[in-house]
This record gives sequence, C-alpha cells and structure tokens, in this order.
Amino acid sequence: MATYRETYANWQADPEGFWAEAAEALHWDRKWDKVLDDSAAPIYRWFSGAQTNTAYNCLDRQVAAGRGDQAALIYDSPVTGTVRSISYRTLRDDVARFAGALRAQGVAKGDRVIIYMPMVPETAVAMLACARIGAVHSVVFGGFAANELATRIDDAKPKLIVAASCGLEPGRVVAYKPLLDGAIELARHKPQGCIILQREMERCALIPGRDVDWDAAQEGVAPADCVPVAATDPLYVLYTSGTTGIPKGVVRDNGGHMVALNWSMRNIYGVKPGEVFWAASDVGWVVGHSYIVYGPL
Repeated sequence: MATYRETYANWQADPEGFWAEAAEALHWDRKWDKVLDDSAAPIYRWFSGAQTNTAYNCLDRQVAAGRGDQAALIYDSPVTGTVRSISYRTLRDDVARFAGALRAQGVAKGDRVIIYMPMVPETAVAMLACARIGAVHSVVFGGFAANELATRIDDAKPKLIVAASCGLEPGRVVAYKPLLDGAIELARHKPQGCIILQREMERCALIPGRDVDWDAAQEGVAPADCVPVAATDPLYVLYTSGTTGIPKGVVRDNGGHMVALNWSMRNIYGVKPGEVFWAASDVGWVVGHSYIVYGPL
C-alpha cells in the first residue's frame, strides 16, 4: 500500500486521473464523459455521463467475483442474543425479492422511500432494495418522535414508508407503529402505503388499504433486476438533526459516493475482502450508511 505522501503526490499530479483509476475498481454500465464536471461551478458533478447501480456493485458484483458464500453482513444483537451471518448470495436474493415487492407497490426509479426501522438486517435489505431499482431512500432514526418523522415525510414526499412494529432498547420495547401512524396523521403529504416488518416482541395492527405486512408484500412477486441510474442521480437523502432549525436533507449521489467509499475502505481503513469491519453507529446516521452498509459491501 502506498504511503500517505505518495498517495497525496499522485492525487496532486492528476486529480481526475487519480479518481478515474479508483473508479475502475467498480462496475459501470456506461463510462463517464468527464470525471469532475465543473461546468456549473460551484455545483460540481462526479462521473457525469456515467451509468451504474450501487446495489449491483455491493452485491451482484461480489457474487460474480466468487464471493457468494462469503459473509456480507453479520447481525449480532446484544439485546436479544441473536447472531446471524448473511452471505452475499443470500443478501442479494433477499434484496432482489424486496426490490420486487417495492416495485409491486408502485415504487419506481426516482421515487422516494422513507425507512423507519431499528438495527436489524431488514433495514439494510430495504436500503439496498431501493438502490437496486433506482429509488431514493431516506432513513429516519428508529423511534424518532412523530412530529420529527412528519417533518421529514413532508419534505421527502415518499411514495412508500417501510417501518417495523417496534425497536428494542435495553430493558424496554419501543413501539414504532403508533409513532408512524401519528406522523402520517400530522404530515400534509400522505404516502401511498406502508410496508411493516412485524417483530414478535410487539406486533402491531395494520391499517387496511394502507399497510402491508413485510412477508405478505413479497409473496408472488418476481425478484427485481438492477436498474442502471446516472452516476449523478441521488442514492439517498439523509436529514440533519434540525437542532439549528428545520432539518436539512443532505443528498448523496451514486457514482462519486461509491467510488469514494470503496477507495476509503482499503486506503484509509486498510480493510481487505473477507475481513470484518465494525462501525460504532446506528444505520440511521451517515456513518451507518457509509460504513455499516455501503462501504464494507
């Protein structure tokens, strides 16, 4: 591995060439016209003209490279004592099936989906399923108050919300469904529907005509293939805490985001394929997005 000074010198000598080389490690359905498009400066676009799919690069690419049986995600819950290892092949299949369920509910490329879930594997499945079909996910920290969730619903205007019946904290169960119902009642924007993951610790009542059970939503649907999207298309919107005013949606694109995260895993953290990476974060925070889900995969 090159030293810091060598890496910095290589970047200084040819910044666009540096990131073009980093991008070659990933799959592109169409290569870029320009690495860094500054035609609308100070609004810059990375890998303009390119098409790719972040979920393909996270999962399908790894299976094609022979890593299908390798652990992709390790779920280790200190609250329930559950430990589960999920392979790349299994995760890809789970994601493709749930992406098919999203599509069956009318979600298409460019639509927004709010994910209001605890720290369970299904949260990563929902995120990657959105990415697979080109939908834009917005994860809201599980258990956030109804009015906070309503604010994000009104701003993101999701076609669908994916939620769980509850979350777990040491010594208590946090019911999510009443918070979700309250948020939808408060919000001016109304989603077309909700997919609800029922957890046995606290199941919830579903509202007919709006709510669909997680398992039932996937029955009889065909798995969805990856949809090529522009490198500059949004992958997700994640909201700031709102401590200084109205929460602000921060947008991450597909191309530049995946190139930077892929490069950082090896060159900043020194992590190689097959090694385990653990991030002290909730998946609802940007560190969780970057280094629980997208970067390590």
